[in-house]
Amino acid sequence: MENSSKQWRFEGNKRLNSASAISVRGVIDLVIGNLSTDDPRPTIPLGNGDPSQFACFRTSTTAEEAIVDAVHSAKYNGYAPTVGVLSARRAIANYLNRDLPYKLSADDIYVTSGCLQAIEVALAAINRPGANILLPRPGFTFYESRAAYEHLQVRHFDLLPDRGWEVDVDAIEDLADDNTVAIVIINPGNPCGSVYSYDHLKMVAETARKLGILVIADEVYGHLTFGSTPFVPMGIFGSIVPVLSLGSISKRWVVPGWRLGWLVTSDPNGILQKSGIVESITGFLNISTDPATFIQGAIPQILENTKDDFFSKVIVTLKEAADKCFDGIREVPCLTCPKKPEGSMFVMVKLNVSLLEDISDDLDFCMKLAKEESVIIVPAGMAFGMKNWLRITFACEISALEDGLRRIKAFHQRHVRKQ
Repeated sequence: MENSSKQWRFEGNKRLNSASAISVRGVIDLVIGNLSTDDPRPTIPLGNGDPSQFACFRTSTTAEEAIVDAVHSAKYNGYAPTVGVLSARRAIANYLNRDLPYKLSADDIYVTSGCLQAIEVALAAINRPGANILLPRPGFTFYESRAAYEHLQVRHFDLLPDRGWEVDVDAIEDLADDNTVAIVIINPGNPCGSVYSYDHLKMVAETARKLGILVIADEVYGHLTFGSTPFVPMGIFGSIVPVLSLGSISKRWVVPGWRLGWLVTSDPNGILQKSGIVESITGFLNISTDPATFIQGAIPQILENTKDDFFSKVIVTLKEAADKCFDGIREVPCLTCPKKPEGSMFVMVKLNVSLLEDISDDLDFCMKLAKEESVIIVPAGMAFGMKNWLRITFACEISALEDGLRRIKAFHQRHVRKQ
């Protein structure tokens, strides 16, 4: 038997524990843990933005065939270069160049294991002792998690619900100081479903230039727009301010499990090269993992040959679901949606707990909703720092969405405060 007095010199890395505590996955797992095993009805997943499980969101046959062709070619069974397979980088540059006033080259493209790794690369590359970064509230919490891991200080600027979740540009200058290195812009928006106009993005770019900071443009939901505002890539303003553009095939092609993303230096003036950011990006990739080589090998065929009718079908499906979600929310008195979503797969909803009995806050609402109705939504207080707000995804089968909204309405009626 082991001597109980033995002193071992190792222990768990507490820094990982604190960083992972800021996680949408962790919050969703917490809510899922409160599901009742006695409910025979199927669980309605309105929490996570992964519609790949639903038949109406199946990816294109072009993408599937590209994977098969890449495997059968036997050209992509080995290790890939640090920055990615050259043909994939060229294809990504050509794909993004459709929307830009200047031309990217393969040298501007770094292939990553999904957009999450692109975020890791970006934050590691810009970090230095004492640095801080400006993050949106609400925003995608992986930025907080990764910043905590990197010891990169976070300062939050608000997105304004009464102005379509636009950036509070005036507040940015007050938040920034000499140690501020970057601002993160998520467009189309997660968790808000917002889409920013050309003029608003230009204003952000000019403000960042004034402050001498770069823009990290998270565009993983790029082109998934279905309102009156078209998608405008931040890279358009690369001549005003250096931009690190992040994207992937995960959302537009509905294949998050394929883990293929990119980081792009949208910087025609070469400022990122002169400042050492490009060298730092390559340095990080030299000591990290690569996306699967055969997925990279399939990218040219996926990006070049996917037909517009596939994208149109996805947009039509998302718009129908967004409309039904917005209309369904309006039938629940305790919920208010300040703006109909115009992009991505989510909507932010304000919860009025004063209308409800025995519901203390957004987390309590979500936990009891899961237990009583087997519906999963995200409490935005814990997940996004927005107390008594909820994030709901509408990217699912219409029948499942309608069922979920009916259950939420029934839950409200059961808990409504008696007059």
